[in-house]
Amino acid sequence: MRGHTMSNLFLKSLSIRRQWLFMIQLMSEPLLLYLAQGLLSSFQGQNSEWVTVNFTSPNPSSDDWIGVFSPANFSASTCSAENKRVSPPLLCTAPIKYQFANYSNPGYGNTGEGSLRLQLINQREDFSFALFSGGLTNPKLISVSNTVSFVNPKAPVYPRLAQGKTWNEMTVTWTSGYDINEAEPFVEWGLQGLDQIRSPAGTLTFSRNSMCGAPARTVGWRDPGFIHTSFLKELWPNSMYTYKLGHRLSNGSYIWSQSYNFKASPYPGQNSQQRVVIFGDMGKAEADGSNEYNNFQPGSLNTTKQIIQDLNNTDIVFHIGDICYANGYLSQWDQFTAQVEPISSTVPYMIASGNHERDWPGTGSFYGNLDSGGECGVPAETMYYVPATNRANFWYSTDYGMFHFCIADTEHDWREGTEQYKFIENCLASADRQKQPWLIFLAHRVLGYSSNNFYAQQGSFEEPMGRESLQRLWQKYKVDLAVYGHVHNYERTCPIYENVCTSQEKSQYKGALNGTIHVVAGGGGAGLADFTPIQTTWSIYKDHDFGFVKLTAFDHSNLLFEYKKSSDGKVYDSFAISRDYRDILACVTDGCPSTTLAS
Repeated sequence: MRGHTMSNLFLKSLSIRRQWLFMIQLMSEPLLLYLAQGLLSSFQGQNSEWVTVNFTSPNPSSDDWIGVFSPANFSASTCSAENKRVSPPLLCTAPIKYQFANYSNPGYGNTGEGSLRLQLINQREDFSFALFSGGLTNPKLISVSNTVSFVNPKAPVYPRLAQGKTWNEMTVTWTSGYDINEAEPFVEWGLQGLDQIRSPAGTLTFSRNSMCGAPARTVGWRDPGFIHTSFLKELWPNSMYTYKLGHRLSNGSYIWSQSYNFKASPYPGQNSQQRVVIFGDMGKAEADGSNEYNNFQPGSLNTTKQIIQDLNNTDIVFHIGDICYANGYLSQWDQFTAQVEPISSTVPYMIASGNHERDWPGTGSFYGNLDSGGECGVPAETMYYVPATNRANFWYSTDYGMFHFCIADTEHDWREGTEQYKFIENCLASADRQKQPWLIFLAHRVLGYSSNNFYAQQGSFEEPMGRESLQRLWQKYKVDLAVYGHVHNYERTCPIYENVCTSQEKSQYKGALNGTIHVVAGGGGAGLADFTPIQTTWSIYKDHDFGFVKLTAFDHSNLLFEYKKSSDGKVYDSFAISRDYRDILACVTDGCPSTTLAS
């Protein structure tokens, strides 16, 4: 341990194998910082454990805090902030998370005694716990615990499913501590109840030099381990598959994950009930109440919980930007992938690029701000697979049964004449509306309409230059829905074209829409954004709360849209679209093909 290694500690550990307690006494002093549960196991697929940390201090203060560090060997020196994205605790090694000593101990200031129950996830390294005085801006190390670790810290963890480049391909991405030189990664998979086959996986990682600035390149850096992706091909539509992650070590032995299940995508155009969840800006939070860097996503656990509870009624999830808000503190990517694992291991978890993943000055981002904390897109592009031609340009299309999705990257230029504009038009034009009647446009920043305060102050009610180039494409190709994040609330418009509602109906749309319905679904978990007091004519429903959107296609003619709150999972806004194929073919303003009088 570098820095002031204190020895006034005890470690009490629970041996998972023998189920008996033992205590390691470092010194016989009366001051204690010890764990009531220590040796952590990843047996039987366990990738997280709860530990209890007990501590005493001779000079307690209200600003004393406990930091969780991994790797256990950390620097307790202070490093001043290089930019506004570097935030306290100002240590040269950022803790995984931290909590104030008096969090669950109201009497700590008088007695100097406290206890914290903390959750650890498998992050490829050992852990230690440290008690600091001096608050977060001037931390002084008092005491450090022994180290603890999972039985196999390198184990394969946190699978993330995603649609492949064809409808009958599923990709599986996961994290481990095994480089390709140590072990061969693969997925063992097959139809449920039948023989299993093995598909190899590719391995990627990234280094500190891949980062573009602080804190990702400095105090927030943490080795991401190795990211593996396997491609499961020629799937039978709508069939149930089982799979598990594997690594074959050089000595011929195997490391396995637990078993998981997924349902293959329907054939494009297949007439079956298909259910889609969409939200943006969710982030992560600690189940034990600990603080993290960028700790401003109070609704994320509720959103995650509600989606998990309804997972049997969900086929695919789109998280449209601002994924985990690591903002350069890279250990939080592990925290996020662990949080959403029950979802991402079961249904395709498709992401879009947001400002907190990509933006950094001088890196080709459309916006020259510091929102990515120096990540400049690298962790998101590596941690998650999307069927993009080039994941550095994070735009792509994907099909799910009767849905055709076009996902834009608002951190790159989308205006007419750009590479992305050409992609968007080609994506919209490629939808076979007789087979895939439901055409959905997704993007992080609001390229359509929003009554959010900062857009209203700009006088645009959109991202500047947002819809100017795109609205004729949406109209020409008769896009049903455009859904955005970035603004942390919920709002739905009327069917609209060029600021004019094409229908006064609010809940039961029949026949041609004659315009696109725009939805802001950025209330996934990050701190809420205020609406302007200006009453816009096109806004049908607003909600200043956390929530997400669910689409249910019953068949080629009937779609149900629902907005659910994260607090209770109940529906607070909804509408239905009912129409026939001829309604999609119907002529609309700026969406009519050329005709001739020749006979």
